[in-house]
Amino acid sequence: MATEEKRIVFLDYLRVVACFMVMAIHSAEPFYLGGEAPNVTAIASRWDMLWITLTECVCRVAVPLFVMASSYLLFPVRRTTGEFLRRRLLRVAVPFAVWSVAYVAAAGGRLGQLMFNFPDEGGHLWFVPMLLGLYLLMPLLSPWAEKASERELRGWIALWLFTTTFPFLRRAWESQFGAPPFGSVPYLYGECPWNMFGASHYVSGFAGYMLVGLWFRKFSHELSWRRTLAVAAPVWLAGAAAVGIPFFMYTDSFPFAGPYSHAVRMEMSIEYCSLGVALTTIGAFLVLRKLGRGGSFHSRIVRPVSEASYGMYLMHMFILAPASAALMPRLPTPAAILATAAVTFALSAVAALLVRKIPVAGRWIC
Repeated sequence: MATEEKRIVFLDYLRVVACFMVMAIHSAEPFYLGGEAPNVTAIASRWDMLWITLTECVCRVAVPLFVMASSYLLFPVRRTTGEFLRRRLLRVAVPFAVWSVAYVAAAGGRLGQLMFNFPDEGGHLWFVPMLLGLYLLMPLLSPWAEKASERELRGWIALWLFTTTFPFLRRAWESQFGAPPFGSVPYLYGECPWNMFGASHYVSGFAGYMLVGLWFRKFSHELSWRRTLAVAAPVWLAGAAAVGIPFFMYTDSFPFAGPYSHAVRMEMSIEYCSLGVALTTIGAFLVLRKLGRGGSFHSRIVRPVSEASYGMYLMHMFILAPASAALMPRLPTPAAILATAAVTFALSAVAALLVRKIPVAGRWIC
């Protein structure tokens, strides 16, 4: 067990904040996603949509922050490939399997689906296979990561940031040229129905956040609060504009209803690997990195919740769904989002911490 001095304290604060943000996003979604699938429900007013947009601007960084935390801690890999993969895959995959079965069983779903993908009943579990894929990639890239210069790493990050504009480039194609020749999804730079691996495929996606986490660990210097905010604020504001303005403006009439594909289009600017989310994540990480103070609050509250955060993530939809159903009709939109997230976070934390106390089995479940 790492001592308080050796522990990277700010990552505990980051995990706790990011975990709450995930629950806030999921608390906002019922206001514009829901009803009988695959429909999008009506939003009562532009005021409601404003609060939903603000929630997305602030909280969409949650999953990228988790990826950056893993990279900051684990990349480049210090263990042998076999030892690293055995430890990571077991710690992540076993609880994932347990909770996948639980979601399927609770909803009367199809267990056979788990042989191929995460369950429909636990849509938030998409995060885990993505993270497992990054773990498989880390040993391969670690020899390069050990030797990469700051200039070289910045070049790759810049290339990755270009790929985060792809959601907007796809929309630009549609506006200029209409439907693409191969179908409803615009293809870019070598992509086509028989080839999903375009020119930028291998430098795109969540691997970019892994590289950003590596840059912070190897090359970023400690800044004062004043300098941190001077850098983080404009980066975050630029990202928030890129996230929020398209998301808010897309729903320009009410009620907004239609096929689920319409909601996917509406969420173009809040895709996790889009430019706005990347910028807000970098800004948020700069600020969270300053939360490095230990002490009793950290040791008694923050650290235990941080260590339970993966279990909280896995289980929280069992709590959030009934909490949302109970609170949404009774509270104004911002209060309902905040209250649902807070209740879900608190109950998930208590449940995960209790489960972790079960001898042997507890840590395999949470």
